[in-house]
Amino acid sequence: MSAERVKIYIDGGNTYKALFKESKNSKDNSLIPRTVPSGKIFSFKEFALFLSSNRNLCGKAYYVGIVRNYDHAKKSKNMVIKQQKFLAALENDGFIIERGKIVYDHEIREKGVDVKIAIDIVIDGIEDKYDTAIIVSSDTDLIPAIKYVQSKGKKVEYIGFSNHTSVGLIKECDNQRVFVSADLQQFII
Repeated sequence: MSAERVKIYIDGGNTYKALFKESKNSKDNSLIPRTVPSGKIFSFKEFALFLSSNRNLCGKAYYVGIVRNYDHAKKSKNMVIKQQKFLAALENDGFIIERGKIVYDHEIREKGVDVKIAIDIVIDGIEDKYDTAIIVSSDTDLIPAIKYVQSKGKKVEYIGFSNHTSVGLIKECDNQRVFVSADLQQFII
C-alpha cells in the first residue's frame, strides 16, 4: 500500500497572528508574548515536513493577502519589501503562494483568502490530489469545505496554536493538533 498523501493549506494571516503577534490572556487580560521573537525566522519548510511526518507530502500552499504601499509611506514600502522577500523564500522552499487582497478602509483586513482556501480544499479533494488535508488555520469559514471533502472520503487535520485555536475546527476535523510555544521552538531559527 502506498503512503498516505497529504496536502498542507496554511492561512498566512491567521498563522501570522498566532506566531508573530502578542495576544491577550483571556483569563487576566495580560499580554502573552509572540511565539517567534523579533529578529527570528519561523521555518515553514521544516514545520511542513514535521506535519507530514512519514506521509507523502504532495503539496503545500500558503494563502495571504498581499500588502500594498497604499499611502506611499516608508513604513508601507518596507512592509511590501519584507512580505515579498518572505514569500520568495517560501516559494524557494516549494510552497505555492496563493494571493488574496488586503482592503485598506477604516481597518486593514484580508479579503478572499479563506474563500481561496476553501475552494482549493474542495477542488483538490474532488481531483484526488490528497488523502488528508492539513489545515493550518482557525477560520471557521472553512467548515463547509471540510464537511464536504469528508463526505467524499477525505480526512482533514486541524493544526492550531494554543494562543489562537478554534473549537469549531477541533470539533469538525478528523485529527487535531494544537501547538504550544514550546512545541514550536524547533522551527524557530
